[in-house]
Formats: sequence, C-alpha cells, structure tokens
Amino acid sequence: MPVMKRVIALTIAVLLTSVAVLQAADQFTGTWTLNLGKSKYSPGKPPKSQITKLELLKDGIREIVDRVNADGTTTHWDVIAKFGGKDTPISGDPDRDTVAIQKIDDFTLEVVNKKAGKVTTSMKLVVAKDGKSRTNTVTGKTATGADINNILFFDKN
Repeated sequence: MPVMKRVIALTIAVLLTSVAVLQAADQFTGTWTLNLGKSKYSPGKPPKSQITKLELLKDGIREIVDRVNADGTTTHWDVIAKFGGKDTPISGDPDRDTVAIQKIDDFTLEVVNKKAGKVTTSMKLVVAKDGKSRTNTVTGKTATGADINNILFFDKN
C-alpha cells in the first residue's frame, strides 16, 4: 500500500504543478474592467466604461471590447491577432484599422496601432504578478497631432 500512496501523491503533485505552470503562462485570459479611478487620460476625456475580454491563443490573442465612450456612444470590436508583430486588420475601433502584437513574456505584450498605414499609438500591456490587474501604457498622437500619454488600469473580474 505504501507504493500506491506514493503514486497518488506524485500524481497530485504533477497535476498541481501543471496547473501552476499553465496559469503562469496565461495571465491575460479573462474579463477585464477598466478602473477609471486609477486610470489617467491625457489628453481627452476617458470613456464612461470599458469591458475587455482577452483569450490567449496558441500563437496570438483574441480581444473583445465593449466600451461606452465619454459622449455615451458605444464602441465594439472583436479581433484575433497573431504574435510576431505583423499587422492584423481590425474593424469597429475608430482609432485604428490594424494592430500588431508582440508577446514579450508571460506578463507583457507590446501593441502597435495604425490608421491608414500610419502608426497612431503604441501600447505596453503588463499584467501584475498576482494576475489581478493589468496596466496599459499608451503613447502616440491624436488625429490633430496632440501627444497621447494614457495609463489605463484594469481589474480582472
């Protein structure tokens, strides 16, 4: 019977280790709510709300966004972008028509947004080590040429 206990203990240990490794490798998947109190927008008004659903895929990420803009209008997009920094078409977001994503590590993505072939913003998405929050640092230019320096803070639901 001691052999059976060791086999069971070893099996449980392997399962727990596998779950921990899989969770560490996929910090992005889940539903994220924009925390307006912690976010900073410069220039412009922040949206009234935003819910982002992310799903890490084998070679990319799926992003589904539902946003209520500052003026009360809504914006929705659903895009699957492969890692590797190649432009992927996106529709539904008035600020960009392509997105390119690069996975830096299990907690960090870099995103380049373009409109009509011209880079508009760059973003660095960083998930906190505890996996409960995410910060998007956004830099670039508005359509009128003003600098964009936004820090968006998201809580994981």
